[in-house]
Amino acid sequence: MLRISKLTDYGTVILARLAGQPDRLWTATEVAEATHIGLPTVSKLLKKLQRSGLVISTRGSHGGYQLAQPPGEITAARILDALEGPFAITECSGSHSTCGLESKCAVGHTWQKVNAAIRRALTDISLAELAGTTHGVTTTTVPLTRLLRASHD
Repeated sequence: MLRISKLTDYGTVILARLAGQPDRLWTATEVAEATHIGLPTVSKLLKKLQRSGLVISTRGSHGGYQLAQPPGEITAARILDALEGPFAITECSGSHSTCGLESKCAVGHTWQKVNAAIRRALTDISLAELAGTTHGVTTTTVPLTRLLRASHD
């Protein structure tokens, strides 16, 4: 089963909260209260999101966290990369394959196409869409079947 981790899910919830008021500075405590995620987890994820460049922090008594870019410019693919590392559904579909069967495998090339289609779909989804704050953001929905056909051509 393809599934993101609980921490990635929580990280997305945190980013969605920040996206709801992108110009506001949020303390970790405020984010924890607003999302109902424990403060230690929120603090850990905010630091990770800051290191990845998705969130910026301001120190001081009036400091806090906010998105580094507008929500419409942050993609689901970028969020997953920041929280889980590069997306790959099989060993050979990642950028650094260590599969010893790759040169003799009949299915690897097809899994790579599926991985590329999923990656494109994740790139087409913005944080604004994930957060439900797409007002004023133009988005395009592309069915996964069309992406799979396009990768086959």
